[in-house]
Amino acid sequence: MEKLLHYIWKYKLFPLKPLQTTDGLTVEVIDPGTLNRDAGPDFFNAKIKLDGTTWVGNIEIHGRAADWYAHGHHEDTHYNNVILHVTETADRPVVTQDGKTLPQLIVEVPGYLRENYEELCRTTDYPRCHRIIPQIDPFTVHSWMNALLYERLEQRAQTVAARVEKLQGDWERAYFITLSRNFGFGINGDAFEAWAQHIPLQAVAHHRDNLFQIEAIFMGQAGLLDFDTIPKKYRDEAIDDDYYPRLKREYDYLAHKFALTPMDAAAWKFLRLRPQNFPHVRIAQLTQLYYNQTAGFSRLLEARTLEELHDMLSTHATPYWESHYIFGCPSHKNTKALTVGSLNLITINTVVPLLYAYGQTHGNDKYCERALQFLEPIKAENNYITRQWAECGIKVDSASDSQALIQLKKEYCDRKYCLHCRFGYESLKRKNTSE
Repeated sequence: MEKLLHYIWKYKLFPLKPLQTTDGLTVEVIDPGTLNRDAGPDFFNAKIKLDGTTWVGNIEIHGRAADWYAHGHHEDTHYNNVILHVTETADRPVVTQDGKTLPQLIVEVPGYLRENYEELCRTTDYPRCHRIIPQIDPFTVHSWMNALLYERLEQRAQTVAARVEKLQGDWERAYFITLSRNFGFGINGDAFEAWAQHIPLQAVAHHRDNLFQIEAIFMGQAGLLDFDTIPKKYRDEAIDDDYYPRLKREYDYLAHKFALTPMDAAAWKFLRLRPQNFPHVRIAQLTQLYYNQTAGFSRLLEARTLEELHDMLSTHATPYWESHYIFGCPSHKNTKALTVGSLNLITINTVVPLLYAYGQTHGNDKYCERALQFLEPIKAENNYITRQWAECGIKVDSASDSQALIQLKKEYCDRKYCLHCRFGYESLKRKNTSE
């Protein structure tokens, strides 16, 4: 119910009668303030009038006044700037750490609001507000989807910016790590990120014109040249086909030369993984991409269209892996090139966040705008999240739409933040006006 009180305060859904504190002071809420989701008071920089006197400060909200003490606020200096305590039950006075007794406003939760909120919390359906979605006007849907998209881009850009800062401003390496992570396509994402951090790009650059040596370093640093990582039934074939032994010898030489240490191969996942997604194949594709020298970060910044991006990022497996998925096990020969769908996912998950972060970091809006432009021609991702929202009547056409809905699912639906969601707000408001 405390969350519901936050909601009532934020949107000023007060009863149609004058507001008064428990000691008779009239209350006018000019600005409810900014919701705080971190430690500290619930709302910052609120503006209210108490008996005609304007106060600016923080607001704290509890279901019962006794919670002020249960949460230790009476001993916390961060709550000394609270100007009003809002509660449903004022069962005791509230005193700050510096000895100030706070005025208290009792806010009653309307019955319809409590009932509708409890219904949202109880339902196991997803989305919880599915019944009201078709009734929400298109402008509200569009504006909320747009806000969710920017929210997701901001979050992902912050992750990139943090990576760049950790790498002391090395955007090229941050790009390589981000790109590599997304070559894991979810299942092996963490392993590919760890792998990329084990790749000494400065050392590899000395051998950039030698495809075999690049692959030796890439495979070796992945731990995949350890003989024990080859399934027993293929070990004899791996030795006999000569490629594995030559690659292993080359890696041992380069590892000694550059003092390389491979990652733990146990990080790679193979269970229920399609062969074309095996790490050997994906690393071979990254090897070819690196060797081609078409997809450096400077080239990324220059790309203007989705077609240019696809041309830059298009790659295929190196020759040995055209007919193998693991060492020693021949397969039907094909180029094992990235599909259009894979290129789109890499654009969504690598290029767009990097461009947006770069634009924000350097104060250049053109890169942020270009990041958004790259999303528009890409078809929406087809997953259970987008399908369920589409069934509710939400139009899901482009990657912009699907990214917005992924943000909605992860940050609001999964966390039961219905009161902070515009669809949830519309749901409660509609039920309010219908009574």
